Amino acid sequence: MKAHKKEDEMFRFAEYSAEAAERVGYSNYSYWRSVFRNFLKKKSAVVMSVIFILIVVFSFVATAIGRYDYAELKSSMLEAFTSPNGEYWFGTDNLGRDYWCQVWYAAQVSIKLALLVAVGECVVGIIIGCIWGYVRQADRILTEIYNIIGNVPTIIYMTLIALMVGQSFLIMAVSLIAFGWLGMARNVRNLVMMYRDREYNLASRCLGTPIWRVLVKNIFPYLISMIILRLALSIPSTIATETTLSYLGLGLDVNTPSLGLLLRNARSFFLQYPYLLVCPAVIVSLITITFYLVGNAFSDAADPRNHV
Repeated sequence: MKAHKKEDEMFRFAEYSAEAAERVGYSNYSYWRSVFRNFLKKKSAVVMSVIFILIVVFSFVATAIGRYDYAELKSSMLEAFTSPNGEYWFGTDNLGRDYWCQVWYAAQVSIKLALLVAVGECVVGIIIGCIWGYVRQADRILTEIYNIIGNVPTIIYMTLIALMVGQSFLIMAVSLIAFGWLGMARNVRNLVMMYRDREYNLASRCLGTPIWRVLVKNIFPYLISMIILRLALSIPSTIATETTLSYLGLGLDVNTPSLGLLLRNARSFFLQYPYLLVCPAVIVSLITITFYLVGNAFSDAADPRNHV
């Protein structure tokens, strides 16, 4: 009887010791909480993110508080090239139309295009990159496709598409995604190849774990930092590309205003009327610079190696 009692006491003691060990080894670490904590430590990045958010929000508010609606703008040669004043806050263009609503409406279009292209490049790049890096038989084929597409300047593709297919918001978005996924896919492929043959992934495959689960649970967390960085680069890059193409007449059609179109229209008059160039150029610069800096800071914060 005493022996059984002693065994029960020893069992309870062992159970208590195991629970105590678990409590001692327990950590309340949270990946995303650590990411935001590290990001908030960078005051300059926080300031830049606030500026970027304010610009995006104000681009939608500005058209509502303006004196004129973009859809109802009418030309008036008597009002052409009016300098900024109480009536026309950003002045008027060469046709006498309010420049305030044009600039902020164009900013909306450029931001929407940049976000759509960034998400599209991210989704396509991750899917193709995972297949490229994990399926050995697909490596050679996808490498050749990458080399063929990547060695031809994007401006040539966009010129051919503009001349043969047309110019519109949807066509430009699809075109930029179709040729912009290369960088994301290449980086994803390199990281997947680095982690696919780690011991825990080999063990998971031996146990019959599906490939998609290995990719999502075991490998994808290592890709987050790089994905965020590529997104941070994609948004300002898309705006810059759209601005350049529209400036050259190869971007959006004239019925779809964008910051690039405004800059193109201002090139003939900006020496005499500099506000036509300054207003859209400042907005383009603020959007691209702030988001680039915020994206870099968030990418560093998302790197698990920087977590304590």
